[in-house]
Amino acid sequence: MSENKYKKKLIEVAIPLEAINAASVREKSIRHGHPSTLHLWWARRPLAACRAVLFAQLVDDPSSDLENFPTPEAQEVERKRLFAIIEDLVKWENSTNEEVLERARAEIRKSCGGELPPIYDPFSGGGSIPLEAQRLGLPAYGSDLNPVAVMIGKAMIEIPPKFKDQAPIHPGARNRQFYRNAEGLAEDVKYYGEWMRERAWERIGRLYPQVDLSKEYGGGKATVIAWIWARTVPSPDPAFSGVQVPIASSFLLSTKPGKEAWVEPIVDRQAKTIAYRIRHGGTKAEIAAAKEGTKAGRGANFRCLMSDTAITPDYVKSNGRAGKMGQTLIAIVAEGNRSRAYVPPTEAHETLALSAKPERKPETSLPNDPRNFWTVDYGLTTFGDLFTDRQLVALNTFSDLVHEARAQIETDARTAGLSSDPTPLRDGGNGAKAYAEAVSVYLAFGVSKATDYHSSITTWHSSREIIRNTFGRQSLPMTWDFTEANFFSASTGNWLNCIEWGVKTLDALMPRNTGLEIQHDAQSVSYPERTVISSDPPYYDNIGYADLSDFFFAWMKPALRPIFPEIFGVLATPKAEELVATPYRHGGKDAAESFFLDGMSRAIANMVAQCSDLFPATIYYAFKQSEVAQEGISSTGWATFLQAVVEAGYAVVGTWPLRTEMANRMIASGTNALANSVVLVCRKKEATAESITRAEFIRALKRELPPAIAELQGANIAPADMPQSAIGPGMGVFSRYRAVLESDDSPMSVKTALQLINRELDEYLGGIQGEFDADTRFAITWFEQNGTGKGDYGVADNLARARGISVDSVKHAGIVESAAGKVRILSRDELDEDWDPEEDRHLTVWECLQHLVRQHEKDGISHDTAVLLKKINIQAEAVKDLAYCLYDISANKRKDAKEATAYNALIADWAELTKAAAAIHDTSGDRQTRMDI
Repeated sequence: MSENKYKKKLIEVAIPLEAINAASVREKSIRHGHPSTLHLWWARRPLAACRAVLFAQLVDDPSSDLENFPTPEAQEVERKRLFAIIEDLVKWENSTNEEVLERARAEIRKSCGGELPPIYDPFSGGGSIPLEAQRLGLPAYGSDLNPVAVMIGKAMIEIPPKFKDQAPIHPGARNRQFYRNAEGLAEDVKYYGEWMRERAWERIGRLYPQVDLSKEYGGGKATVIAWIWARTVPSPDPAFSGVQVPIASSFLLSTKPGKEAWVEPIVDRQAKTIAYRIRHGGTKAEIAAAKEGTKAGRGANFRCLMSDTAITPDYVKSNGRAGKMGQTLIAIVAEGNRSRAYVPPTEAHETLALSAKPERKPETSLPNDPRNFWTVDYGLTTFGDLFTDRQLVALNTFSDLVHEARAQIETDARTAGLSSDPTPLRDGGNGAKAYAEAVSVYLAFGVSKATDYHSSITTWHSSREIIRNTFGRQSLPMTWDFTEANFFSASTGNWLNCIEWGVKTLDALMPRNTGLEIQHDAQSVSYPERTVISSDPPYYDNIGYADLSDFFFAWMKPALRPIFPEIFGVLATPKAEELVATPYRHGGKDAAESFFLDGMSRAIANMVAQCSDLFPATIYYAFKQSEVAQEGISSTGWATFLQAVVEAGYAVVGTWPLRTEMANRMIASGTNALANSVVLVCRKKEATAESITRAEFIRALKRELPPAIAELQGANIAPADMPQSAIGPGMGVFSRYRAVLESDDSPMSVKTALQLINRELDEYLGGIQGEFDADTRFAITWFEQNGTGKGDYGVADNLARARGISVDSVKHAGIVESAAGKVRILSRDELDEDWDPEEDRHLTVWECLQHLVRQHEKDGISHDTAVLLKKINIQAEAVKDLAYCLYDISANKRKDAKEATAYNALIADWAELTKAAAAIHDTSGDRQTRMDI
């Protein structure tokens, strides 16, 4: 395929990366109405990023239209217009703004000749990419091997379009003229969710009694929010062997200032009993002791309250495996008057909870994966073991009610006038039966979602006074003291909340086109014609999706199997074909890596074989920071993944770093904190691609990488993101050839290519030092060697002479201090506060940057910072180059995270600062200069 057969797309040239990343960061704090709240899934891509990537993937770059944009200047103007559309598109508040969305859709239609291509994600997971394709008016397709992921996809992109703009059918529905999108569906989900709660209360409400409040809380009865339990084991002291003693990681209930509350165990050694009372306030020593619970060090090390004997991890494990681990109620949290009420445990509440007799429990075994599943060693070996008996009774009750609700909905739908067509939802039906099944999908999600707050892994958050959910991380840890939430309260984990999150998501969905989600492996799935690929594959060994999702599958299956028997006709989620490098499953790290590489290569080769020639493919890859911290940009997972992409037949033509954390965040080691994920932009490799030698590859890198890096700098790519961004043009060189041959004629690995690309980036950043004035070049070298510490004058003198200047020259420039045979660079805080670049007769790039960084650290994107940038004027581009250079020295050579962060943050805000500076018309006189904002 030759280059002139397709039009280059915007994403192959430039995108407004900072705007996309800022929107992605902000999105993390959005809860209500965000699709992620429909059901938990791990490592979803931000919707803002998916929306922007799809737009830029489909819209022509102006350089592809020389008739309308014949010059680079005209192309840049048009590019900025398209950037403005993206900048509006990625804002969360515009995700339902029809005017903004339609502007984007119009651009897509124009670039696609009015014929919209289907978008397909064969690793659809949490469904972000198909959902955003649908929002942009495109036919959306997704597939996944995992049943839970498939159901999330169906609930977001497949079901809502079937019942778009339809009024609700429940009795007593409001007489509204218009129901848009999925609003009617959402209203029915809410109604029948409430219907289920009423019937559940009738059946099991007795298991959730109120509690008596003491006078300090106003007396009377109150609804329980949570029961707090501690696990127990028999005392290891033979004298107390019959006593179950608590193993609790903390006795704290509230750490809010002035509202401190904690559990105090009352030990009676003579009677061999332990009781618990609630304490308020207390000394620092008492609070500190309560914070430790019965812990005696890290891990499962505890002490016996009866005898103070050590309770070792081995002792806890052996008792757990022998079935001797129990639980004891240590506190009750209730709904007080505008605050939490903490009540001591009562025998009645404990006895009632332990009297619950579940009819069934999930028997699927937990995986023997000590990295992510910690409970197995302690005797909790099945998914059912992760729930208390009362939780199991409640979850079974709500699960059964999904079926009863489905029958009721079908009856009500027919009464409301829906067709009696018996075609089920899975076969494309849209009558009363199919609609009842559709509503019950979201009700089943309520049950599944509830398990995240109703397991014995949940704990009490004493500083926020709320329940922590089961999946605070991408694993199932062991917990020692845990909370048992009340389905019928008005607080965290209550049933109506579990339904309400889904209702709010449905209310905000905008199904502008059809959607289809199927269960299939990515290696052999068939795509529609002219498919455009945008995919978020699993990331090497980061997350064990299948193992984790069995937690939810165990509860989805009984509720949804009658609706989707093929999807839920298995005992557990498919594991053998899951493309994750899981050492415990494949017999070791090397075998797991080979499995991942082979499978991912086949999956991507399937993409290459079927995807459209007219559009690039986009593939997301998430970095595992711990691995990168040890191995850098050529880390094993990243290199293995890129190897699969290249071997499958794609040429990588771009890499864009996406962040969901703050742009100036640095990892603790002081090395550059890589972006959370990278989007690879890929085209099919030329059929006529040739092989070249290592030397030819290096020459091509030296020829093509510097101008590409200069363009990235011109686009204000943050220094921390430059290593990942430079991979794009570097891999573009590597992957366009059939092979790069080493001296022994073996093909060069991607890992080696990444190392060479990174070396060229280092050389480029070092090379731009030659463009600066001599005083700045001296300061760079001195800073690299000494930081802001002192060094010998003789060394400094030799360094200065080599640059044709003297130490006195650098001192006169206001950069260094020289005294008593020692030289040191002045810190930013020591620079002259009244410095004015327009008055400085010995102006240096170093001084301009340091003053600008100081002002930016103080005020951020402010009027004063913009005025200073305006005054620097013709030095601005050199100042930006120096910021990249000093970032590289600080982060990678000096390991100074704080200093690196300052330069990274300045570049991250450079575009906004430049705009603000351009709006200033006068920098003379006082500081009240005029700005056109």
